[in-house]
This record gives sequence, C-alpha cells and structure tokens, in this order.
Amino acid sequence: MKTVFIDGSAGTTGLRIHQRLEARRDLKLLTLPEALRKDPAARHDAMAASDAAFLCLPDAAAIEAAEMMDGAPLTLLDTSTAHRTTPGWAYGFPELGADFAGAVQRNNRIAVPGCHASGFIALVRPLVAAGLLSPAARLSCHSVTGYSGGGKKMIAQYEASGRDGLLDAPRQYGLGQTHKHLKEMQAITGLETAPVFCPIVADFYSGMVVTVPLFRADLQGGATAEQIRQLYGDTYRGPVVRYRSQMDEDGFLSGAGLSGSDAMELTVAGNDDRILLLARYDNLGKGASGAAIQCLNLSLGCDITEGLVL
Repeated sequence: MKTVFIDGSAGTTGLRIHQRLEARRDLKLLTLPEALRKDPAARHDAMAASDAAFLCLPDAAAIEAAEMMDGAPLTLLDTSTAHRTTPGWAYGFPELGADFAGAVQRNNRIAVPGCHASGFIALVRPLVAAGLLSPAARLSCHSVTGYSGGGKKMIAQYEASGRDGLLDAPRQYGLGQTHKHLKEMQAITGLETAPVFCPIVADFYSGMVVTVPLFRADLQGGATAEQIRQLYGDTYRGPVVRYRSQMDEDGFLSGAGLSGSDAMELTVAGNDDRILLLARYDNLGKGASGAAIQCLNLSLGCDITEGLVL
C-alpha cells in the first residue's frame, strides 16, 4: 500500500483530492493535525514518510517545498504554476502522447497542468505536432470558467448574501495579457508566440469551455476542419479525454456540461472557412484535482481511471 500526503489540503484543489483519496483502499492518506499543517518540520517529515505528495500550494510555497525535498525519492505532484515549464519536471497531460505519458511514469517530479491551459494545449498541440498548424501561428483563445477556479476567496464572494451585483454577469480578467498560464500554453504547444488570451469567470460553480478560433487560411498545406476532426478522433479516444463529433445542446454549449466530472471532451465546430476548436471539462476535474489524481495513478502503476468520476 502506497502512502500519500497532501501539502496544502485546506485549499480548493487539496480538499477535492483529499475527498477522492480517502475513499481508496489501495492508498494510505497521511494527514497532519491542524496545528501542524503549516509547520515546516512536520510537513518535511510527512513528505519524507510518503511515496507521493501533492503540493497544493501557492507558487512560492511549492518551490520551497520542492527544494525542501530535493533529492528525496518520493513523487511530488505540483498543482501550482511553479514547475510547469521547469526542466526535469514532467508535464502531467498523458493524452498528449507516449512521450508525455512515459515522462509521468518515469519521473518523480510531475507538474499538473493549469485549468485554462489544459483545454488550449489539448486543442492546439496535436495540430502543431502533425504539421497542420505552423509554430509561427498567432492564435487567440477565450475560456469561460466557473467561479470555483478562483479559490476560497472568490467562492465566498460569489456565494455571499448581498453580494456585489457585478458578479451577476460574466467578468473578463487577465486584461494585461500576463496570465500565469500563458507560459505553459506557449511552451507545451510549441508555439513561437503566446496566444491572445481572454479568460472569463461566470456565475456558476464549476466547469469550463475553452475556444480557439481559426481561419482555414491559418492552417498549413490546405488542411481542413475535417482533417482536424480526424486528428482529434485518432488522438483522443478516452477514457479521460475523448473527441465528440458534436457536443452542443441545441446550438448552445454550457460551461457546466461536465461539472463534477474528471473527463474532457473536444469537438470542432464552425464551417469550412471559420473554425472553432472547443474543449469542455471541469476546472476542478481535468483542470485540477482530477488531472492530479490521474497523474498519481499513472506514476504508481494504478489503473489510470482509479478514483476518477467519468
């Protein structure tokens, strides 16, 4: 039986990971009393006694924790932004190909992808890798997410009585084009330039839809939308990430369509000239804790879907 510790178990992602893991009989979940939850020595000892540890911490704290365990044989799974493009850390999106899956299996330092980044990368990387889209392509992306992606503070704001009326409407943010996910969105897809990125938070708890619009002229060698569909169908066969020929609801696509699920679905809409690449999933599922548990399963040699809701 493997022992697992969650460093930062009081945050939104950590709590959800804890809820999933405490029900598993193949793992022993190591916890600290509340008084020692932030004690460096206690955290160090808990990680040292574990086979794997999740870092559900702010970036600076995740870097500190990783340095604390430098050279230790346990597997660290960092859910923060801190190590997603750091050499020596595997990027935890195994569906991107055998290289990615193999790195998660072999490496004991794993960076769990960002929520917005997961959809963009799933949509764009296969096109660049297959030569359908040039690395020099200049893309845009918009992403609608539930408010739980903002953590405890934002959840409290949205669920407070007498809340600010501005929260009733979708709110765009990241207006300065410096969103923390941009670095991995560029690096993992192989693009030469980060996309123009427009994240939007709306008044629903969890779920998200990521959209990448393309003109056919953006594609290489006269490629078509149908070729993209075929590529996605070959690349994403499940059980976690899967292509669907259609996933709207009577012409609408709800961001909450996969709320509570750890799956991701992708499709191609639009027409022959103006193409929409679409990914739908839960920001707390494949966008956070579900992806983290999937990486844990792969690194420990478990069934990749163990403990997931699909």
